Amino acid sequence: MENTELIVNGKSRKLKADSRVTLLDALRNHLGLSGTKKGCDHGQCGACTVIVEGRRINSCLTLVCMHDGDEITTIEGLGEPGNLSGLQSAFVAHDGFQCGYCTPGQICSATAMLEEAKAGWPSFVSGDLEGPKALSNEEISERMSGNLCRCAAYPNIVNAIRQVAGEKS
Repeated sequence: MENTELIVNGKSRKLKADSRVTLLDALRNHLGLSGTKKGCDHGQCGACTVIVEGRRINSCLTLVCMHDGDEITTIEGLGEPGNLSGLQSAFVAHDGFQCGYCTPGQICSATAMLEEAKAGWPSFVSGDLEGPKALSNEEISERMSGNLCRCAAYPNIVNAIRQVAGEKS
């Protein structure tokens, strides 16, 4: 058993878990944060996306013991009923969800993606490697391609992200 300390949604959390426990399972089963979803358990769907040290990751593909001392933000840390984040409000306004299963991962991914774009990080479809990136539909779709929605709410998800990014939707 490994002793691991995480800073989850701004609070220090200590847990004792087998060294084979994934970050996803630690969040859900050891810390009771059920917002992060287990989708494919292979890193292919993005339902388990969380933000670790400012970067989005698939929590099903990493071990909790590898994140001792790391700052982790889950959907629960982005907003709550009555005090939603901008993206959460935009997802509601644009009906950016159907069944809602993928929504926590979509919102965590989009939160980090907006910061990446603001920092000037290019994507595969970016026209150049320098400067700020305009978040066109194609740019957002490429940057969010690791997050699948089986209900196909993609146009609404893109519109929600564009609203928060300040783009016309």
